Amino acid sequence: MQRILFSIALAGCILVSGCAPQSEKKPLVGFITNGIASFWVIADKGARDAAEEFGVEVEVMMPSDGTAADQRRMVQDLLARGAGGIAITPLDPANQMGLLSEIAQNAHLITHDSDAPESARLVYIGMDNYEAGRMCGRLLKRAMPGGGTVVLFVGRAGQLNADLRRQGVIDELMDRSIDNTRRDPVDAHIEGARYTVLDTRVDQFDFARAKAQAEDALARYPDLDAMVGLFVYNPVQILEAVREAGKLGQVTIVGFDEDDVVLQAIQEGTIAGTVVQNPYRYGYESVRVLAALARGDRSVLPENQFIDIPARTVTQINVVAFREELKALIGE
Repeated sequence: MQRILFSIALAGCILVSGCAPQSEKKPLVGFITNGIASFWVIADKGARDAAEEFGVEVEVMMPSDGTAADQRRMVQDLLARGAGGIAITPLDPANQMGLLSEIAQNAHLITHDSDAPESARLVYIGMDNYEAGRMCGRLLKRAMPGGGTVVLFVGRAGQLNADLRRQGVIDELMDRSIDNTRRDPVDAHIEGARYTVLDTRVDQFDFARAKAQAEDALARYPDLDAMVGLFVYNPVQILEAVREAGKLGQVTIVGFDEDDVVLQAIQEGTIAGTVVQNPYRYGYESVRVLAALARGDRSVLPENQFIDIPARTVTQINVVAFREELKALIGE
């Protein structure tokens, strides 16, 4: 009798779409970031929402020291636990090819936020970082049309998204043609018709160092006109340094990403604007794709191996509406 009842229950389960025996274990997938930041808190929400919707277990990992070694430990932990897929933001793609190959040989590999196009990754999920950099440059042009001196701030050199954003800003300010393969040296002093990039400061994802870099730039260049922060925490640290130096309103600040401190400053008029991504979609789409791949569905992979999640600009004109949109997205 018990066998008959089990057979009836199992037959009923088969007839219901998405139903599976309770003993079936959910596939495990990993979502690895390049550090800990408010940006990734939003991505975490997207990843977990997708995990619930698509029936997988997701492990979101944020390297506390923001190093490639930390990412390696996370990858090895996930692979040891039988993860069927890993979405990762490569910190140093040129020197992480061995790690990326290890993932690809043992699980489905995708990249998000920053790409490693020479690797065996199946798809990159994110924005066009070069174009986003040019958008950032256009924001600065609108805020400071007469031109001036600029210092750029970024977390890492060598990380593809950082390099592309920086180059996009420079090319836009110098009125150059579009070329995402161009690279100005990190220590370059670059003069154009209206704008001069005095310096690029790299902080290695160290928040205290990021603020110290901003303070030093203000001291070294007392007539500095603008500061551009290309990682989520950079404009926050720049704002604090400018405020403490008594130069709010004198130094134009343009940022990246949607930290709430930055959005509030835009609303108040102390930051000119920011280029925002959609970290929620990075998390959501990464897990959606990995969930499908775990079940043998490769139709989620586009032919060009790129799932584009376009960047947007936020200024005082649309910041209130954007903040409300963001709160609704993450359920606040």
